[in-house]
Amino acid sequence: MFKFLEEEPFSPIKHSYEVEAILHREKSKFQDIAVIENRFFGKMLLLDGIVQITERDEFFYHEMLTHVLMHAHPNPKRVIVIGGGDGGIVREVLKHKTVEKVYFVEIDESVITVSRRFFPDVAQAIDDPRVEIKVMDGAEFVKNSTGIDLVIVDSTDVIGFARTLFTKEFFDSVKNSMTENGMFVTHTESLHLHKDIVIEMQEKLMKTFPVVDLYTAAIATYPGNWWAFAVGSLKLTPRECRRPFTIETKFYDDEIHTQCFLTKKFYDKLLKRQLKW
Repeated sequence: MFKFLEEEPFSPIKHSYEVEAILHREKSKFQDIAVIENRFFGKMLLLDGIVQITERDEFFYHEMLTHVLMHAHPNPKRVIVIGGGDGGIVREVLKHKTVEKVYFVEIDESVITVSRRFFPDVAQAIDDPRVEIKVMDGAEFVKNSTGIDLVIVDSTDVIGFARTLFTKEFFDSVKNSMTENGMFVTHTESLHLHKDIVIEMQEKLMKTFPVVDLYTAAIATYPGNWWAFAVGSLKLTPRECRRPFTIETKFYDDEIHTQCFLTKKFYDKLLKRQLKW
């Protein structure tokens, strides 16, 4: 047994995990991919030394990134999932009976392959007939897309090859791909540790989308724990749950939906940079 030390690029905090076994290790075209076993979290997927998912708590992140907007949209039929090669977001999206098509766009096919092997419960929906896998840059795929109701970005951190998914050019492409009630969501790091990045992303989205908002969730294995999710919408507020909650989840529900958004007063103070920490 030895300890794995996670070097998170934006964080003054380092996390260490006891490693029972290294189950897989490879260097893909884009990143270092590893799967380790931990006595508490079970199997853990790491990309470039940063924890992406664990067997024990992956559902918190996948459910919160997916179902808030899936329920805020009145009738989501065509969805683009960018990143998230583990397949967790695709699994959650397909819980909704309205969905007819999911474009699963992952730049690193090796992540999909590794997830199929080591995280079958997470990757279980990847081969559903409604899913079309595209191994390519998500920003390039969106440029040529139309008729999309929802775009969900589950990328690595706002660095390296994922940087194209956090630009105004990309947000404009997303907007142009959408139907009239189109919505977009992406993670924007930790409100505890990356406040400036969170604010910057809100400001960027405001240059493209008429409706912009922010909600949060506690993710134990992500740096800063208090994780932020940025929303861009063509006209509908994401704060309203527009369809009945009938799907099976472990954490998310219609009450969580109404509670996860920042209060208006706190949100205003955040964007005005009146909060110091």
